[in-house]
Amino acid sequence: MASKSSTRGQHLLHADRGFATGAGWFSGLFAPGFRKVVDGIDAGLAEGRIEVTLPGGEVRMLGGRAPGPEAQLTLNSWRPLVRLATSGSVGWYRGWAEGEWSSADPVAIFDLFMLNRATLGQTGRAKGIAKWLNRKAHQLRANTRENARKNIEAHYDLGNDFYAAWLDETMTYSSAIFDAPIGETEPLEAAQFRKVRTLLDRLDLKPGDSVLEIGCGWGGLMEVAAGEYGAKITGLTLSTEQKIYGEDRLAKAGLTDRTTIELTDYRDARGTYDAVASVEMVEAVGQEYWPAYLKAIADRLKPGGRAAIQLISIDDAVFEDYAASTDFIQTYIFPGGLLISEGRFETIARNAGLSWRDRKGYHAHYAETLRRWRLRYDAAVEEGRLPDGFDEAFHDLWRYYLMYCEGGFRSGGIDVAQVTLVKTS
Repeated sequence: MASKSSTRGQHLLHADRGFATGAGWFSGLFAPGFRKVVDGIDAGLAEGRIEVTLPGGEVRMLGGRAPGPEAQLTLNSWRPLVRLATSGSVGWYRGWAEGEWSSADPVAIFDLFMLNRATLGQTGRAKGIAKWLNRKAHQLRANTRENARKNIEAHYDLGNDFYAAWLDETMTYSSAIFDAPIGETEPLEAAQFRKVRTLLDRLDLKPGDSVLEIGCGWGGLMEVAAGEYGAKITGLTLSTEQKIYGEDRLAKAGLTDRTTIELTDYRDARGTYDAVASVEMVEAVGQEYWPAYLKAIADRLKPGGRAAIQLISIDDAVFEDYAASTDFIQTYIFPGGLLISEGRFETIARNAGLSWRDRKGYHAHYAETLRRWRLRYDAAVEEGRLPDGFDEAFHDLWRYYLMYCEGGFRSGGIDVAQVTLVKTS
């Protein structure tokens, strides 16, 4: 459980352990030679452009070859380019946190880099010793049964009071699905209910059907499944904070006779169910555990049973480079996590006896969800509604995280999708 002292969230801020961020004397000594990094970015921007103010005041326009996102960047020193060249997105965040670069709209920068992911190549990836160190640190947090609980606690047990301050009333921490066209008038709560119902509709539930939810969060989907669909649902979580909140929520809704929340690893689940639901859980398990995750779904389903999952994926074309390194999100936000390669994941699912059906992507909806969360988070900070213990450095980290993800989803290089899996044998 998260500490209520003045150091809440500090374990995330210092997750890089102070190494592999391209920092210190090395950057200052060799930074002037890294103008070539600017040239490399310029050459790699096939779409969109970025206006860069260099440390000496010179202004350069990079890209501009085809329409796309337009970004602005001010480099207060050469150091962040060294960080970027050596430690990729981990170093780029550290440069921002240290005030070494700034932008009126960082989201546009992340959008631009993701849009040009193929032509930029290794520009934003860690290299050399920094890559090796970052990767080794990530491997130490692989999702063994022991580490999985620690990794979940690191993020989700920041406190229910923390998340309640800026999530909507449904306490849903995953992409919403907005009415078309996506606009600013629909309440986030309504869009979150649409997402849950869209996923549950994939299961063809009848009253009394048994459902297992892998990664039940704060119980929002469970409440809808039991209350509206008449299902008997068991939710799995590794977060003690979420279990406490979810059980209280379901009790207040009068649904304790149809709902159970277990503090259980998905690999240790037992029993068989008519259906399985899982929303943005698989990104937390790590590539080496994808077969175990899909086997767990297949083993828990009755023959012909259906699973509906919502997953976050990265473009298959860049997956190998992405997976070979360790990015900002894995280092500071979701230890042990990895975005999905849908092509690889679908193959494993079919090998587990699960047919892959009716995939539909919603990347623009996640970009809007993240924008809404960022505005709500900023309002919570300004109005003093966040719990005590989180300092400005943490607030900056959390804003950066929300902006980083929003930019990734804008171009579609990172996508969120719902898919139905049917047990074929």
